[in-house]
Amino acid sequence: MGQHLGTTLDSIAVTRSYLTGLQDRICGAVEHADGAARFREDAWVRAEGGGGRTRILREGAVFEQAGVGFSDVSGSRLPPSASAARPELAGASWRAVGVSLVLHPRNPYLPTTHANVRHFRAQRDGETVAWWFGGGFDLTPFYPVDEDVLHWHRTARAICEPFGGQARYDIHKRWCDEYFFLKHRGETRGVGGLFFDDLHDDFERDFGYLRAVGDGFLDAYLPIVERRRDTPYGEREREFQLYRRGRYVEFNLVWDRGTLFGLQSGGRTESILMSLPPLARWEYGYTPEPGSTEARLADYLRPRDWLTELA
Repeated sequence: MGQHLGTTLDSIAVTRSYLTGLQDRICGAVEHADGAARFREDAWVRAEGGGGRTRILREGAVFEQAGVGFSDVSGSRLPPSASAARPELAGASWRAVGVSLVLHPRNPYLPTTHANVRHFRAQRDGETVAWWFGGGFDLTPFYPVDEDVLHWHRTARAICEPFGGQARYDIHKRWCDEYFFLKHRGETRGVGGLFFDDLHDDFERDFGYLRAVGDGFLDAYLPIVERRRDTPYGEREREFQLYRRGRYVEFNLVWDRGTLFGLQSGGRTESILMSLPPLARWEYGYTPEPGSTEARLADYLRPRDWLTELA
């Protein structure tokens, strides 16, 4: 399996097989960690081409809502948001397979998290004109704990080790900081992680990195679940969590390219918007009390060298 595979239908088939298995493994691990609720699956078909299976867990012991979706969708032409960014693909047919997840815990001391891994291919007149991999994962704490942030980034760094080591980590960590940035708020969505797109140098190596990121997500997140799931909290922490969830909504609806691509390409709206939390709130002119635990969050919503600063 070499570079040429990225130009054939086999690249989709191989990636699709991995992704459906990944969805199964993550759902099983999340159900085990929650200990009470189970995922409900919606299998769906897209009129223009393809379909998927969206799995939602609600009102669990740990997770207020968790969504893990697999999609395999195709179309005869790219939506405006994509063709504007890649004009050389205008008029090309396309197919995209991916797994995307967002976990919204109930406990404010347990961070929200997101992960996504995907493969895209475009064709014109039966010939592949472009293919690439993309993905990553990021962490959004409300009451950050240095131990958790350090573990998250150490795991991300270890994932990158066989694929360029520190250099790969630095590039994809910085890309994550820049992508998950709320420009209208002047803050990052959380403490970052890894983000990559348009990875198309060598199919075997790039597919290996995609798998490392997909498989490594549980190693990064589940230890944090075990440490924070039973932390006591009250109404104050819950209200702050809901307020900060509002920022999560703002990013997904205003800045996230995946959301825009999905909606413009005629994707299944419920599956695209499963990333939104079940509850959130907004408050005009909110400013946390100086010196409070809520005010402390602001220092984490900027790009930082976590491995050096927290070690």
